[in-house]
Amino acid sequence: MTLSLENLTICKSDGEVLFSNCNISIQPGEIVTLMGPSGCGKSTLLDAVAGHLSAEFTYTGRVILNDQAMDALAPHERRVGILFQDDLLFPHLNVWENLAFALPNAIKGKDRKKEALSALNAITLTQLAHHYPEQLSGGQRARISLTRMLLAKPKVALLDEPFSKLDKALRSQFRDWVVTQLHDANIPALMVTHDKDDIPLNSRVYTWPWEAHTHA
Repeated sequence: MTLSLENLTICKSDGEVLFSNCNISIQPGEIVTLMGPSGCGKSTLLDAVAGHLSAEFTYTGRVILNDQAMDALAPHERRVGILFQDDLLFPHLNVWENLAFALPNAIKGKDRKKEALSALNAITLTQLAHHYPEQLSGGQRARISLTRMLLAKPKVALLDEPFSKLDKALRSQFRDWVVTQLHDANIPALMVTHDKDDIPLNSRVYTWPWEAHTHA
């Protein structure tokens, strides 16, 4: 799965241009980062890819996944997974139920719990299966949130400041784990951040006003 943004131009309703003829191609297992100040359009670009662009913005160009244009597809048809700075776990569901909720509809009945428990075992958090989100630490919630996203079998991952609410020590550990998980999932990922420490080593980063370089 390769994600390509071709000649993407995003404008505000007042005519301000956030991106002009943006061209980015992201390979399977690759994480590309956008880094810039608040209000420069980073999250808006993610919204365009996910199909959630609000009415105050318009864009031209194409969002392409494996040679198929996604622009005309509804958000739920795009198979895009999003990881936000807030984990957005359902407070009324326990951990395994949160994970099971994300599974594809093709997985039925008891198999949903089995798959959820298997995912928890893979991240060594089986003991939390019956805990509720309010009972978890920030790091545990973050790991479960990413695992839930990946269980939905997305074709693309979008990361919107996913580490910003974690303390410094936990942030570094979780960041490395996320990079490994996305690499293993072998899907293209686009991340936005304010912090250069979030950028994976030897990966591409676009810094505002959107110049590309390799982070070493």
